Amino acid sequence: MDSSASYSGTTGLGALPDSGPRVLEVGQVIDHFRLEERLHQGGMAALWRVSRVHDDGAPVVDATATPLIMKVPRIKGGEDPATIVGFEVERMIMPTLSGVHVPRFVAKGDFTRQPHIVMEHIPGETLRPRLDEAPLAFDEVVEIGSRVAVALHELHRQHVVHLDIKPSNILFRPDGTAVLIDFGLSRHEHLPDLLDEEFTLPMGTGPYMSPEQVQFVRNDPRSDIFALGVMLYHFTTGERPFGAPTSVNGLRKRLYVEPVPPRAIRADCPPWLQEIILKCLEVQPENRWQSAAQLSLALQAPLQVPLTKRADKLTRSSGFTRFKRWFFAMGSEPENRSVTNTELMSQNAIIMAAVDVDSASSALLEKLRETVRRIVHTEPGARLACVSVMKTARIGMDELVDKDGHSVHVKQLVNLKHWARPISKSLNLDDGRLTFHVLEAPDAAAALVDFARRNQVDHIVMGARGNSALRRFLGSVSSQVVAQSDCTVTVVRAALSGDEADDDYVPF
Repeated sequence: MDSSASYSGTTGLGALPDSGPRVLEVGQVIDHFRLEERLHQGGMAALWRVSRVHDDGAPVVDATATPLIMKVPRIKGGEDPATIVGFEVERMIMPTLSGVHVPRFVAKGDFTRQPHIVMEHIPGETLRPRLDEAPLAFDEVVEIGSRVAVALHELHRQHVVHLDIKPSNILFRPDGTAVLIDFGLSRHEHLPDLLDEEFTLPMGTGPYMSPEQVQFVRNDPRSDIFALGVMLYHFTTGERPFGAPTSVNGLRKRLYVEPVPPRAIRADCPPWLQEIILKCLEVQPENRWQSAAQLSLALQAPLQVPLTKRADKLTRSSGFTRFKRWFFAMGSEPENRSVTNTELMSQNAIIMAAVDVDSASSALLEKLRETVRRIVHTEPGARLACVSVMKTARIGMDELVDKDGHSVHVKQLVNLKHWARPISKSLNLDDGRLTFHVLEAPDAAAALVDFARRNQVDHIVMGARGNSALRRFLGSVSSQVVAQSDCTVTVVRAALSGDEADDDYVPF
């Protein structure tokens, strides 16, 4: 195969029929979609704004209809064959995707007439223009990284590795939700990998390709975490960590040449941010964040990120160290080609312990702690987020300090850490797998559900008292969380004393 197909292609398949539209024009109708305006003409595909029409050409009137775009591959002969194969890949994968982090799939057409994909139109620019503004403020870097990580985790949950994460493939909805686009290089765990079957050179975008992609591995979701790390590095420093290589030899350098530490380029970069970014960029996937959800949680709780030698680095490793890495990288093959999305996500779940540290009985707290310990013990790669809610008034001022003048928030955080200390000691969770979060909200159930959704929590464990007339009338926090959560919820109960049964407070 010609080397030009190495890592710049994005879609396709075989010889094309002579029939079918070649030049698209405004007003043309393709499979009941009228071309209204060409929004973009790229080297690989054109994007058209389209509208639905009936058989007679009359417009379909629907006030609630989603704006649509049609993606049409550029096919005039002589294209990189990977362009055509990649379009077939995207046509195959997009109908399997759902949720707010991808454009909604509407329709597709094959190569027997006019190949196309019709999908929801996400308005606005991609992240690409922000590269020209780099370096960005640290809070912007964190916000972008966290939102994109959430989108990646949701994509990985649907058994897809994107494999071409870069600013031009990321959009944001008006509410700030990150949307991933362009699945021409992607790999679906349960579908044929046409690109792997037909080509023998690395596929991707040079600056963002992971070391394992360079080594022809296309099924590891941690490749997307590496690419996100490249983005975070660029947004933080204004520079690319591995340059813009244009050859396979240039790509292979990332197997043994590490990037300049961000703090060496931008002195005010916080150590925790350098820790997060350099962990994303580790050569070996097992040394990176093991799920995009864990990366998102780290970005949202940066002061709880454990700092290693990565955080202190101000220079690259010595020439001798780089030589050793180069020597061992020569002809090296990745150790594990069989890792899958399903395996990684099941082994690296995020478990949330919702703890009412101020009001729950000691018996309930102890039973909840033992339940959490057992669950985390069975999942060695799990991350435990201990969460408590500091209830605030819907109207009026809240007391931020207790009668002794101590911060109520800090006091609750200390109590939460005290509750979790036996778990941490028993399971040796001092390696960054344990975080603490005190949420301030008037509605405890809504706050817990929102935290779980934002952080892609897989399992909520929480306590609840026994039944009482008041609780049946008002509804408990635990019952609301069970009803509203998208993940598994385990509710732990303990026996009540007579006094507790008559309490007016409605706890977890």
